[in-house]
Amino acid sequence: MKFRKLVLGIFIFLVHVSFSQSRITGTVLDTDNTPIFGANVILTKASKNIRGVVTDYDGKFILEASKNDDYLIRISFVGFETQTKAVTIADNNIDLGNIILKESAELLQSVEIIGRKRDDYNSDYSFSATKIAIKNKELPQAVSTVTKELIADRQAFQLTEAVKTVSNVSITGLYNHYNIRGITQADDGQVVNGMRTRQFYFIQPITSHLERVEVIKGPSSVTFSSADPGGTVNMVTKKPLKEKRSEISIAAGSFGTLRTTADFTGPLNEEKTLLYRFNAAYQEADSFRDIVNNNTFLVSPSISYIPNESTALNVEMIYNLADGNLDRGQPIFTPVGADYDPNSTPISLNPGALNDFYNTKEVMFMASFSKKFTENFGFNAQYMKQTWDEDLKEHRADAFRGAYDINGDIVPNLIAMRYNERQQAWNTNNVSTFFNYDIKNDNFTNKILVGYDATRWERGVYGTNTARDYLLLDGSTKRFRPSGANATDPADFQQANGLLVPAVPHLDLTNPFNGIRNTSSYALTQTEIPANFTTSDGIYLQNQFKIGKFSALVNLRYEWFSDIFDYNGTNEQKFRQESFIPRLGLTYEITDDISAYGTYLEGFQPHTNTVSLSPSAEGFFGQASPGRFDPLESRLLEFGAKGYFLNGKLNANFALFEVTQKNILVGDVFVREDLTTIGKQRSRGFEMDISGYLTPDFQITASYGFNDAKIIEDSVQDLVGERIGGAPKHNFNFWGRYDFTTKTLKDIGIGFGAQYVDERFTWYTPSYLPDRVLLPEYTVFDAALYYKPANTGIQLTLKANNVFDKKYWLGGLFPSRLAPGAPSNVLLNVTYKF
Repeated sequence: MKFRKLVLGIFIFLVHVSFSQSRITGTVLDTDNTPIFGANVILTKASKNIRGVVTDYDGKFILEASKNDDYLIRISFVGFETQTKAVTIADNNIDLGNIILKESAELLQSVEIIGRKRDDYNSDYSFSATKIAIKNKELPQAVSTVTKELIADRQAFQLTEAVKTVSNVSITGLYNHYNIRGITQADDGQVVNGMRTRQFYFIQPITSHLERVEVIKGPSSVTFSSADPGGTVNMVTKKPLKEKRSEISIAAGSFGTLRTTADFTGPLNEEKTLLYRFNAAYQEADSFRDIVNNNTFLVSPSISYIPNESTALNVEMIYNLADGNLDRGQPIFTPVGADYDPNSTPISLNPGALNDFYNTKEVMFMASFSKKFTENFGFNAQYMKQTWDEDLKEHRADAFRGAYDINGDIVPNLIAMRYNERQQAWNTNNVSTFFNYDIKNDNFTNKILVGYDATRWERGVYGTNTARDYLLLDGSTKRFRPSGANATDPADFQQANGLLVPAVPHLDLTNPFNGIRNTSSYALTQTEIPANFTTSDGIYLQNQFKIGKFSALVNLRYEWFSDIFDYNGTNEQKFRQESFIPRLGLTYEITDDISAYGTYLEGFQPHTNTVSLSPSAEGFFGQASPGRFDPLESRLLEFGAKGYFLNGKLNANFALFEVTQKNILVGDVFVREDLTTIGKQRSRGFEMDISGYLTPDFQITASYGFNDAKIIEDSVQDLVGERIGGAPKHNFNFWGRYDFTTKTLKDIGIGFGAQYVDERFTWYTPSYLPDRVLLPEYTVFDAALYYKPANTGIQLTLKANNVFDKKYWLGGLFPSRLAPGAPSNVLLNVTYKF
């Protein structure tokens, strides 16, 4: 009897609840009466979100709400003005009919003062590619963007993890260094908000404070002065928003990873003329590599002041501390040739010691200002100052050098070692100013920009103590050469236990020692590289005009460059170079959503002592300035198409390209007596990038790149016709996130991805090696599980990387020093937005 009453009570309750619910329906259209697919429809009460849905392919939606209550319904979609409707529930069902959204009249900023409003994988504009805001579909050059939403879904905490989704971008090793379109980057600093910095060559920057990462393909010297021929990676920091948003996250995972981040933004006054943003991050993490860790602390406050429609100012600062180890890679002991085996040592092997360290401190100040004097005439300015300090102590395998016995024969189980202590500091200043004037009428638009940039890089006295090679009888050190014209006699060296005595004890592969090493007995060579000061000044004219469906982008830049070796010293040497840099791009709008383009541009990259354009050149930088050589010159020819589909929810880019570079700086302590510029390299290929929503619940990013990157001219004839080091011929990337909408799986989402990288040579191959090393191709799969309870602001993410535990190598600087990829690992992240 009690059971029947209970069943009857439950039945009555369910009937009451079902009859207490009303259905709210409607159709969302644009001004052309085209259904808007994927618009957000949110039911709110007392400023609190109750529930939300997205419109289907026909623009329709259905919401359920309790009777006899008052609500607000907010309808929004990217690029359209948000609508709000008041609804009082009295009847069972309400049909709101057709809801028309108007395109947003909001204009892009001339300089980036306010943050990006979109919250998906797409970014439809860029500031850095042309100095001023331009929609990507109007830019006659390929730009691939990785947004903070994609970074978060993939849990890509470091820059290398973020950019690997971009076509024709591959990591060359364990440093922050890339091969783009088949051309290996030089060490010319990282670009932040379109401004040059120093020096992220070894350290992989974190992404917690980034709004997006842009990869601008091809040389961009018309915009950035000295620029890498293959492409430029530009990190765009988060800017304040006019609406209040707060987010904190905590993560833990494999290899002892612990991480927390915070992001707060909003107005500081009622008028919303003063906005702020505050980002912070802290990480402690070890590695699958022996005694390698990576700890980071970052704080980045930002303030924007927008008193009226004609004036805007943003000021921000980044304070970044990083400490851990400089990972030089897995030492490979088998010789280059037919028997070369990357498995000859464990991928975890690191020859370092527990008392090694690599500490850096970066402080960066940035300011952006925009003033419109009239509706058509304005002034814009940016300034950046960066200080960067490095303190290093390390043990590492000595490249291409084995351990030798008293007969001059290699001992198979021993690796020759070197020890290095280094301190250096950089001071960088950037200024960019320009005037812009716009002409607009019904059939013609013309945007003229005239500007001036200046960059100053100053590196103080570079101090280093190094121990390497073998001890001579008099206690000094010398490199042992078993054969060749410069062969040495084992009898000239100290001998003990049947071996030549090294300046740094060998690493025994049968019993590796990673403990604390006593360095007091090392025979150190003290080196002081004089201070260096580099200046770059450029004036430029840019004109973007559009007539009907045709538009053109014309850039003319004249650059003055100087390099001062032994700055303010007794042996000061100064070298000057000048260059004229053009760009011409044409775009044709095939439809409102599809455009085709072609572009020609040139690149200019002077050789200087403040950068290292080749690993082979590093050893010569204490002698004189490389600025005495002709600069690295490059050229890009590119044709492509850009399309926007599904009402702008899906973007696609396709490009054909040819990049050439010449006057490549090289040095080889085994063969050459000095630095020299040699050769010519060329890369031809095509690429495709797709990102956005396939359905309201399924968001993807995918890319494919092909490049035929060859050495055209070289002083080593055997290298002519070979592939450029670090350049895979094919790469493919995919990432997708699907959020379930069925009742049983509601609030659950899944992520899945894959990356394929073709076989490639190590980045640098010295001319004395008879053969090159081709690293194997690899495919790595990742997956994620998301739990996002409705109306809570909480999301749990469980990310699994390399789910099938594939053994692979990202790349390698030398054949004897490879960069293994991480084995299977997991990360659990909890994010709360409020």
